[in-house]
Order: sequence, then structure tokens, then C-alpha cells
Amino acid sequence: MKKLVIFGCGDIGELAHFYFTTDTLREVAGFTVDAAYLPPGQFCGLPVVPFEDVASAFPPATHDLFVALSYNQLNQLRASKVEEARDKGYTLATYCSSRATVLTREPIGENGFILENNTVQPFARIGRNVTLWSGNHIGHHAVIGDHCFITSHVVISGGVTVEPRCFIGVNATLRDHIRIGERSVIGAGAVILGDVAPHSLYKTEATALSPVPSNRLRKL
Repeated sequence: MKKLVIFGCGDIGELAHFYFTTDTLREVAGFTVDAAYLPPGQFCGLPVVPFEDVASAFPPATHDLFVALSYNQLNQLRASKVEEARDKGYTLATYCSSRATVLTREPIGENGFILENNTVQPFARIGRNVTLWSGNHIGHHAVIGDHCFITSHVVISGGVTVEPRCFIGVNATLRDHIRIGERSVIGAGAVILGDVAPHSLYKTEATALSPVPSNRLRKL
């Protein structure tokens, strides 16, 4: 098994290092970021090299790469780094938690990040460069397109299609057999009952602050 290089020295890079080193047989050899963002010293006790020089420091023949970035620019930044890594000759690694319930026999795409307590039902398909944060339900025959970011405790019902580069917020619910158009943002707590056009934004109102402070409550 090849050693692993992680792109990213932020929180998600640190999390990727944790998950790969504690829940897989992968050995992480180091990190990489664009030269303009190179941190001083090491990260997680490992060397960090400029992405421009990564193929010399960690050759693709002996190393795979994982892009550990979030949903910045509606997943565009993560997608572009995946493509750059492929152009450099790297195979993109996928992490799937041993604590996830993955019943589909369809292969999960490259650079996937499938965290604990996800349930992926039979016949669901997960595309390339998809992040499923913890605790989601991906229903039977659902399709998650490339470069999507699904946060936590999202319910994607059976037969739903989520087109590429979408973001779906915490506790959102998508009813069965609908289509979410590409590059859409479904905000936290949203309930979606019909098809969504591309580039749509759905958001819910925040819970209102009570004029009564907590120290004046008579009962809790």
C-alpha cells in the first residue's frame, strides 16, 4: 500500500490525518499546500511541502494523495485541487469510516470522505470528491454527484439525485425521488419536497431570541 500525502493544513487536514492513521492501514508521509500558504515548521509532526514541488518530495509512484478541503467557493477549490493532483499523476485516496454502514455495492468515488455513523443504503451511488460528514442517511437508489459536501444529520431519501457541487446543511431533509440542481445550497434545517433548479439557495429562519432572559425563567 502506498503512503499518503494530505493536501491541507487546516482543521480538515488534521481530521483527515486522524481518521486515516487511526481507522485505516495508511501511513501518512506528510502534507502539502500551495507555496503561498506554507506554514512554518511541521504539521501534525510531519513535513509540509509546497504543492508545486510535491511530486518531487513525495513521488506519485510511491504515494497517493488526499485533498482535505471544505466547501469553499461552493466546492470549487477542492475540485480544482483534485484535478491538479490527478494531473501530477496521483491516485486520489478515499476514506470510509469503519463505523459507517455502507450497504451499496457501487464503488465510492475518489477523494471521498465518509465519516462515522453514515448510512448508505443499497444501490445508492456516491460520486467523486464527495464529503459525507457524520450521521447522514443516504437512501436507496440515491445519487450524490461529484464534488458535493453533505454536512451532518442530513436525510436524503430514496431515489433522490443531488447534482454536482451542491452543499447541503445540517439537519436538512430531502423527500424521495426529487432532483437537486447543480451548485445548489440547501441550508440547515431546510425541508425540500420538490425538485430544485440549478444554482438555487434555500435557507430557513433562525430561532428568535426570547425577550425573557434565562435567569428569569420560573420553570425549565
